[in-house]
Amino acid sequence: MTLSEQHVFPERRAEIDLDAIRHNVRRLSAVILPAKLMAVVKADAYGHGMIPVAKAALKAGAHWLGVAHISEALTLRQAGIGAPVLAWLHTPASDFRAALEAGIDIGCSGWELEYIVAAARECQRPARVHLKIDTGLGRNGSTAALWDALVSEAMQYQDQGLLRVVGVFSHFAVADEPERAENDEQLRRFREAVAVAEDAGADLEVRHVANTPAMLSRPDAHFDLVRAGLGIYGLSPFENQTSAQLGLRPAMTLKALVASRKDVPAGQGVSYGLNYVTARPSTLALIPLGYADGVPRIATGGPVRINGTTYPVVGRIAMDQMVVDLGADTSVAAGPPVVGAEAELFGTGDDGGPTAEQWAAAAGTINYEIVTRIGPRVPRVYVNEGPAE
Repeated sequence: MTLSEQHVFPERRAEIDLDAIRHNVRRLSAVILPAKLMAVVKADAYGHGMIPVAKAALKAGAHWLGVAHISEALTLRQAGIGAPVLAWLHTPASDFRAALEAGIDIGCSGWELEYIVAAARECQRPARVHLKIDTGLGRNGSTAALWDALVSEAMQYQDQGLLRVVGVFSHFAVADEPERAENDEQLRRFREAVAVAEDAGADLEVRHVANTPAMLSRPDAHFDLVRAGLGIYGLSPFENQTSAQLGLRPAMTLKALVASRKDVPAGQGVSYGLNYVTARPSTLALIPLGYADGVPRIATGGPVRINGTTYPVVGRIAMDQMVVDLGADTSVAAGPPVVGAEAELFGTGDDGGPTAEQWAAAAGTINYEIVTRIGPRVPRVYVNEGPAE
């Protein structure tokens, strides 16, 4: 075996455990019964890979898939996935006709209605529409003042055979803070909006408002369908509860091979700006991941585990690389080789390993962003692709 043949996996990789995806879907599905689960696979499944994750989620019992853009939904259809799919974020340039022809459900906040109807006329196929009410988040969705008119107009088009109002939905603003009163207020407004639609004659298949934090903390928000995003990737939406405490398993582990190791004297500056200087003779290791790969540039101090020990990133994270200080411990020199060793930035957190939450803390952000921003230069390697025994 040559030296280059010793490593059969990519030198950088995001390892995606599809058995963890399936476990999380089964866990969340059990929590929300009898409601059904929508696996939200937008943004390339939060960086995990949309097609493999969607297939794993459906195999584990998810009934729906959710995406932001019609283009994402079309990618699912092109991959041969025929499950119900909802797309909810549009512009006037969105391809509503292609969505209808592919049997994709469309979220509608108001202005989209004329585009949806035009597409239905063109392809002579009624649209399946979920009307969205803004209950307090202030982003997409009809305002309460315009809701009655939107429902009335949609029902008129339904009477003409151009669409079917099959759902009403909304989105929580602070479900990750279950104690806040705004959650109760949003739920009240949602119930009122549903009542308006049903009184107008809408025969709703699904009412949905709960995201991952709401499904875990607000059983009164489950209704017919729950949209699971972060939870299916095994991450906790709560500051005071870990994934393990919620019965979830993180699905992504980010790794790279150590590219360089060198001994340096006290006073050695590290990386751009020389913001870090060694206080004593030390050993530095170079990790070939940087902000071009999606690692936050400001996340100095983020943890990296090498040969079973976790070290902090020191100095600025650069475009393609970062440095960790292994310290002056003589065991580093006497232990396993450092160059070519696996460096784990985050993963399951088992055995005290680094987590996405720790990187989020170092970057002043949330775990959603840490996994979602890992870029395409980092290959996704899928493990446990078959059903778990």
